[in-house]
Parts: sequence; structure tokens; C-alpha cells
Amino acid sequence: MPSAVQPMLVTRDLDRLVRFYEGVAGAETTDRHPPEGPVFYQGLRIGDSDLGIVAEDDVPAESGRILLSIEVADVDATLARVEELGGATSGPPNDMPWGQRVAHVRDPDGNVVNLTTTR
Repeated sequence: MPSAVQPMLVTRDLDRLVRFYEGVAGAETTDRHPPEGPVFYQGLRIGDSDLGIVAEDDVPAESGRILLSIEVADVDATLARVEELGGATSGPPNDMPWGQRVAHVRDPDGNVVNLTTTR
């Protein structure tokens, strides 16, 4: 069953963002539209959540604000892969008082992503 609310990222480079979320969050491909030819929409499943990636050449440089928070098995191990997958890190992970270890990163398009592991 699809998520009731699905975040959608709009990008000029759909393949790059799909690779990033596959590598960092273990995303699995779901839908693809159209089924053949250049992709306009790529659905991804991360755990029990859905994320949509939409290809659009005319994305404004500042298209809005979004923060994705993704639960991963091991923040430290995942953080080590962010830059090789085209993302950027802003520092080491931190242990939060509410029981999560959190790393703040950016995906290849500059979207802010919190990688979290609940302890």
C-alpha cells in the first residue's frame, strides 16, 4: 500500500538522485513513468515509506524548502557513503537526547537530509 503522504523531489538529474537514495537509504525502485523511454517519474520505496523523484529541466535554483529524515541501520556507516554518491556532509553525527544518532547531509541537488538511527 502506498504512503498516504508522499514527498516528491524535482530534479534536473533523475538518475543521479535515484542512485543517491538507493546507496544511502537502500531505496528500491517501484513505479516508473512512462514505462519506456525517458523517465519523468521514478517511485522509490524506503522501508515503509515512498519517495517520488520527478525529472524537470526547468527547476528553479531555489525551488523551495524540504527536509527529509531517513532512518538507516547505521548512521556512521551510511555517512561514509554520502560523498561518494554525490552528496555533501556538514560534520560528524551527533547523539540526540531523544535517543537518535543524527547526521545532517545534503543530497546531490542540495536537499537537506537527516540520516537517523534510533537507539
